[in-house]
Amino acid sequence: MRILLVSDLHLDTAFGWAGPALGEVLRANLRATLDRIAALARQSRADALLCGGDLFDQARATPKTLDHLRTSFAELEVPVHLTPGDDDWYGPSSPYRQVDWSPNVHVFTEARLTPVTVEDGLTLWGAAHDSPASTGGFLDGFRVDRAGVNLALFHGCETGTTAAAVPYAPFRAEQVEAAGLDHALLGHVHTPVDHAQFTYPGNPCPLTPGETGPRGAVLVAVGDDGAVERTRYDVAGGRVHEVSVDVTGASHSAEMRERVEEAVAGLAGVVRVTVHGALAPSVDLADLTGLGQDDAAHLDGLVLRQGQLDLGHDLDALAGERTVRGQFVRDVRADSSLDEETRTRVLLAGLRALDGRTPEPAVG
Repeated sequence: MRILLVSDLHLDTAFGWAGPALGEVLRANLRATLDRIAALARQSRADALLCGGDLFDQARATPKTLDHLRTSFAELEVPVHLTPGDDDWYGPSSPYRQVDWSPNVHVFTEARLTPVTVEDGLTLWGAAHDSPASTGGFLDGFRVDRAGVNLALFHGCETGTTAAAVPYAPFRAEQVEAAGLDHALLGHVHTPVDHAQFTYPGNPCPLTPGETGPRGAVLVAVGDDGAVERTRYDVAGGRVHEVSVDVTGASHSAEMRERVEEAVAGLAGVVRVTVHGALAPSVDLADLTGLGQDDAAHLDGLVLRQGQLDLGHDLDALAGERTVRGQFVRDVRADSSLDEETRTRVLLAGLRALDGRTPEPAVG
C-alpha cells in the first residue's frame, strides 16, 4: 500500500506579515502546491491521498478555493481521506459540509477515531476536530478492535518530541503502539518528523519566512506487517526566505541598498529582509523603504522591516544639552509608555527633523 500524506496546507491563509498584494501571490503559491500534490499522487502511483488537517483556513476559505479542492480531488482515481484540524474544524457551518465531494473523497467527521477499510487487511482510523480549541487526545482510552494493519490519521501534537505552544489533541508516542496501531499519520506540527511510531509531513508550502528544509509530501509505503518506508517530496509552489542585513558602518543610503540587494541576489521567491545595526546620522532610510521590484526584479516579492537600529548618536551627551534637542531626548527617554523599538523610531525621526532633515518613514 502506497499512501501520499500531506497536511497543513492552510489554503487562503491571511499572510498578514506580507501585506495584501504579496499575500495574493503567496495564496496563489498555496493553490499551485495543491496542484503539485495532485500531480505527485498520479506520478507516484499512490493508492490513496491523505490529509492530516488544516487543509484550509476556515474563516477565510472562499468558494473558489473549495471548488478548486473538489475538482482536484475528483480528478484523482484514488481514495482521498481528509481529517479536519483546529483551523479547518468540522462543525455545523464547516466548509467541508458546503462541498459536494466526489465519491472518492471521505471526510472524517467525528471527534473520535472511527474506522475505514482502505483495502483488505488495512484499516484507517481517523478523527476530526469539532472546535477550534480544547480538543482532547484521540488516543486516550482508544484501542483497535480488529486484526490486520491499523493506521491512524489525525491532527494532533505529540508532546514528547515536539514543542508546539498549544498541544492540540495531545498524545505520547508510546500511546500509538499501546492502542494497537501500527503507525500514526499526522498533521499540526509544521516541522517534518519521521518517528518510528508516527510521521509529520510538515506544511508543504512556507507560511512564514524562514521555513526551510525537506517539508512537503511523504509517500508512505506500508508493508503487510505494518512496517513503513517513507520518501519525502518537495511540492512547494514557492519559497519564502528570511534574511538579516547588518547596516552597521554604512555611510549613506545607497550603501544600505547595495547590502540588501547583495543579500537577496541569489534567492528566489519571496524574501523578508530585516535591517539592523548602528546608523550614522547622515544615513537616510527613506531610500531603503523604496526598495522593491525595480531593485529585485528576480523575486516574487520583497518585504522590508526594521530590526534593532542604533541611532549613531551619543544620547547621553545629547540629553545633557540645554537645547531643544536635549529636552526632546530627555522627554522621549523618560516616556514610560514607549517600548524600545518605538522609542528608537521616535528619537530617530525627531533628531533628523531637528537637524533639518526629513523624518524617516517606518520600515516594514
